[in-house]
Amino acid sequence: MSVEVRLPTVLRVHAGGNSSVSLDVENLRELFEKLTELYPAMAGQVVTDEGSFHRFVNVYVNDDDVRYLEKLDTKVRDGDVVTILPAVAGG
Repeated sequence: MSVEVRLPTVLRVHAGGNSSVSLDVENLRELFEKLTELYPAMAGQVVTDEGSFHRFVNVYVNDDDVRYLEKLDTKVRDGDVVTILPAVAGG
């Protein structure tokens, strides 16, 4: 099942400049494992060493915030779009 992963500009440098990647996965945990296999520089950018999302990174599956779903265990289906958005703060 192919899932489109949309990468923000700040992460594209770690992914060979790609703005999106298609992966065949069943859940978000597998998605981020495969993403870091393809692009080792992505390791630690979204998921911590302890296996949770970084505090200031938002992840959406088809516009649904995964914090309110099953986080890394959220299942994905063929055609789903996963969007990674780092939180931005300023003053």
